[in-house]
Amino acid sequence: MKEPDSIEALPPQGSYSGTGTGTVAEVILKQLKLWGVKRIYGVVGDAIFGLMDALAKQSDIAFIAVKHESAAAMMASAEAKLTGNLGVCVAQMGPGLANLVNGLGDAYLDKAPVLAITGQAPLNKIGTFYKQYINQQELIAPISSYSQLVVHPDAVVDSLTQAMLVSISNRTVTHLSVPKDLFHLPSSIQPREPYRAVLPSSVTEPLQQALPFMQSAKQPMLLIGRGARSGREEIQSLAEAWGSGMAMSYGAVGIIPDAHPLMLSGLGEGGNPYLAELFKQADLVLAIETTWWPEGAVPDNPRVIQIAEKSADLGAAIPADIGIAGDIPTVVRHLTDGLSNHRTNPAWITRIRQCKQTWSVQNERERNQPGSPLAPSCLIRILEQTLAEDAIVALDEGDSTLWFLRNFRPRGQHVLLSDRWRTMGFGLPAAMAAKLCSPNQQVVCITGDGGLGMVLADLVTAARYRLPITVIVFNNGTLQMERDKMTMEGLRPEGTNLSNPDFAKVAEACGWKSYRIETAEQMEQALAQSKTSPIPVLLEVLTARIPHPDFSSP
Repeated sequence: MKEPDSIEALPPQGSYSGTGTGTVAEVILKQLKLWGVKRIYGVVGDAIFGLMDALAKQSDIAFIAVKHESAAAMMASAEAKLTGNLGVCVAQMGPGLANLVNGLGDAYLDKAPVLAITGQAPLNKIGTFYKQYINQQELIAPISSYSQLVVHPDAVVDSLTQAMLVSISNRTVTHLSVPKDLFHLPSSIQPREPYRAVLPSSVTEPLQQALPFMQSAKQPMLLIGRGARSGREEIQSLAEAWGSGMAMSYGAVGIIPDAHPLMLSGLGEGGNPYLAELFKQADLVLAIETTWWPEGAVPDNPRVIQIAEKSADLGAAIPADIGIAGDIPTVVRHLTDGLSNHRTNPAWITRIRQCKQTWSVQNERERNQPGSPLAPSCLIRILEQTLAEDAIVALDEGDSTLWFLRNFRPRGQHVLLSDRWRTMGFGLPAAMAAKLCSPNQQVVCITGDGGLGMVLADLVTAARYRLPITVIVFNNGTLQMERDKMTMEGLRPEGTNLSNPDFAKVAEACGWKSYRIETAEQMEQALAQSKTSPIPVLLEVLTARIPHPDFSSP
């Protein structure tokens, strides 16, 4: 299939004609289609020519060609995080897989279901000095939960099924190595239909154990993670019934609107600087779909109830007394129902609101700093005013991310970021994947000059597929976070100064509309114009070198 020239031209999810067998490559694509895969991200190499040929001869799965395999894996990871569905990427053997590793590491640590398919040496060359040959199962072992070498045409369905099951059920990375010549061979095995997983609606015994603790709590707190989005309405109702504050784990911003009176923003790095002291006074913490437990920001000996969809996530990083695995909205509703006669603690609610008000006043002051180059917090304020309530924000890793997490006041936007892997360069690939998955939603990427520099070539990818995203580049000519941390530790910030191109001109040369921003007025005008652009837009913003408050020298 010829790569489409725009997202409107991407093929819809259709149906294959018949379910007969075919080549190994054809069987792989048929099974991926049956399991709901709509696109594959990757870079072509000779070990996957057979798979690429099969992709070209069908119209159900789109191939999204990128400039670098790391971008392909990050796009697959971002798609999986955004949709909850399986993300798929493909690459050449050897160096192709090695380049995928960065994005696969992101998916692995952030529990995103991603399948990587790579070529391998021909069957009669495996284990020899054949070019690019290595044991790919050993290479990927630390960042995958299943990796298999397929050695027979009739084994591909079993191996693929196992890989997909493990990825989806465990929210993890899996990998298949397929020898170059195997793709062309006929398989006699039918593609396998997906299984239907049903989450438990409730777990009676843990719920009964949890409710007495919750009813006796005088200073309760909720700690909410990225995976709790499906229960956002139920969580707000629980907080109101329980009289608890709501704190967000790292990167969970946007799940609960900032306007809610019990919403206290983020806990720890990049969050509400007044929240840690209040949170440490909690006598019971209910942690929902999170493993975030920042040292120095949590009680020393708390009672903790943890809720997660997967039982394997319970107690992994949080000292939970009670763990409840199940469907998040259903479990939270049961807990709220059990608190129907609960009396909230007015004194605790007053302290929650005081914490919120104190931070709100300071946040507003930070967000209105005048001058040029623009303060990062000022950029966040201007951006906030233009974002739709259902917008998707793709964050890169670095100083710009911490400013966003600190100063942005969400109204329900969906934030994508590299939570635990924290790789620079994540923002642009994530934004492209988000626009492919949600073409009718506003998608904005916030990145730094360091992060964008790592994936600069894939500006061409966004232009090629006419993805109307907006990329905002914080350009201060330095790796600001590293500079701040080294200075705080009394070290010389060697290697933190950057030599940057004119990003606006580079973007324009790649087919983007671009602006170079020096004032708040220019920023406001450019953001307004970018909302209606049919092509991607880059805003290069000259940004002040202001140390982030979390890393300021004492």
